[in-house]
Amino acid sequence: MHYWFLLLFPFVLFGRSDFITPLEYASQFYKNPRGIGCQLCHGKHGEGKLIAKYKHKGKQREFAAPRIDNINLSAFFEALNSRKDGMPRYYLTQKEIEALYLYLHPQYKKRKNAQKN
Repeated sequence: MHYWFLLLFPFVLFGRSDFITPLEYASQFYKNPRGIGCQLCHGKHGEGKLIAKYKHKGKQREFAAPRIDNINLSAFFEALNSRKDGMPRYYLTQKEIEALYLYLHPQYKKRKNAQKN
């Protein structure tokens, strides 16, 4: 009868109410929000990235994704909800956008929590 307690004790001892932390969720979401990961174009930490070099009408050109780790939340939100050349539409919720922003700006959560207190 007491064996079930021994089997469940590690889960009680180490269990948490959240399966993953908000930062872990944000990291995974950044890597694959809707099939195409942000890091493929914007870089591992949002630093921007050269996507392609090509020739157009005899001129050498570059197609690059901009840096997104240095913009504020309202500009980030606007960029995700407006059409940009080469940027896929994801139709993200406010919470999903905040999760992506949290990944790129870990200090954002600290400021947000400080404002609540």
